[in-house]
Amino acid sequence: MNLPLVTIVTPSYNQGRFIRATIESVLGQDYPRLEYIIMDGGSTDETAAVVRDYASRLTWISEPDRGQSHAINKGFRMAKGRIVAWLNSDDLMLPGAISKVVPYFEHDPSVRAVYGEGYLIDREGRITGRFPHTRPFDLWRLVHLSDYILQQTVYFDLRVFSEVGYLDESLHYTMDWDILIRIGKRFGLTYIPEFLGCLREYPEAKSFSGGGARVREIARLMRKHTGRFLAPGTIVYGLETYRQIWRAWIAKATPGFLRNPSAKLQHLVEAGARRWIERTIANSQGWYADGWAGKRLHWMAPPAGPAELVIRGELPECPIRVQRLAVRVNGRLVARSTLRTGPFELRCAVPAEFQQEPLEILLKAREGFSDRIQPARQICYLLRDISVRRKETGDAPPWAAPARAPGG
Repeated sequence: MNLPLVTIVTPSYNQGRFIRATIESVLGQDYPRLEYIIMDGGSTDETAAVVRDYASRLTWISEPDRGQSHAINKGFRMAKGRIVAWLNSDDLMLPGAISKVVPYFEHDPSVRAVYGEGYLIDREGRITGRFPHTRPFDLWRLVHLSDYILQQTVYFDLRVFSEVGYLDESLHYTMDWDILIRIGKRFGLTYIPEFLGCLREYPEAKSFSGGGARVREIARLMRKHTGRFLAPGTIVYGLETYRQIWRAWIAKATPGFLRNPSAKLQHLVEAGARRWIERTIANSQGWYADGWAGKRLHWMAPPAGPAELVIRGELPECPIRVQRLAVRVNGRLVARSTLRTGPFELRCAVPAEFQQEPLEILLKAREGFSDRIQPARQICYLLRDISVRRKETGDAPPWAAPARAPGG
């Protein structure tokens, strides 16, 4: 009975065909202290009949709401648990998930949110593969480029909502991304290398049917958190959506006797969009999957108090014999270093005025050369890892395993 109570909230509306599997995935957990709340928006399908079979083991509230975010917030405000999560009414929690998560909160009270690995499933609940985007915590990537965190694997310390606010109820598609950015910027997020949940993919699902409205909401979210009119994530998600819209428009607008030219044009649109997406993902951070760094490399970290950056890398045998590297924190120059062939380690104190703010790190190299294998990129040195260390203890915050190259 010393274990913390965990509350799971399921927002629901006319998902009776899937909700039984969702309920059983929650109530089938091996964790002994569980509260389960279903916030139903007034379903008119078989949802009520399905939920009735589990009435003694959960709380079901069926009433009109102002959308999914509003329903989740109502559930979180009702929650008695110290640890909370939400699970949509067409998704699944994997066996043992809660038992794997709780020790991370118990071990370190400063942890505010954790996430892990997950699977994709089809309409019938069959696993189709691992959710391919999950990676250890990278704040810059989360803020500027992509929501690589599978929401079905995320658990929160309930206190975090009084600290950063609840879900933004004006958001329809990106409320999970928004709350993760807000938490990430202030406290960081802790990655768990465990499989915890499943996302059900099918054409009617909200994430797959949002079209232009979803892209416009993503663009607003990116501008809010990055201050940039056209952040890398806006380009990636926009092209992912509009390449399909453009291809469909070309197919519909082209007369039948021009079918072959139409197919070629659709192929060009698809190939061009794909190429632009791939280049944006690969180049925007300036840190490549093989560890090479470009002339401008971006990284972010939550506030770390009195701390120092530790940057480790190598200038290998290459056309550059001497490299000059400048390190900026939130726009301020904090270090310059001359690198020569061989490994290097740089330590830079975080300026006092930035110790309670999110840290925007820019590593700017003077020299670069064209890669023979990938001629489109300019590479400058190998970056092994970058991390934040507290000055008093020399240890890292719970979120701060050393960041490594995107493919490392």
